[in-house]
Amino acid sequence: MSRIPDIDAFEERAAIAEYDGGLSRREAENLAARAQGFADADDYWQWLADYVTTKKIPA
Repeated sequence: MSRIPDIDAFEERAAIAEYDGGLSRREAENLAARAQGFADADDYWQWLADYVTTKKIPA
């Protein structure tokens, strides 16, 4: 099953976790990525990079 990220939800969750939750930006992005089924923020950003470069939904 492919995970299709919701960029708006990712950014909103990360911002709330960072500013209201006191997490670092990295920790907040990891939290937001995991909420969408990704292992961490690196996995999330890699998915987006792959999509942009191939114009196909990564497996």
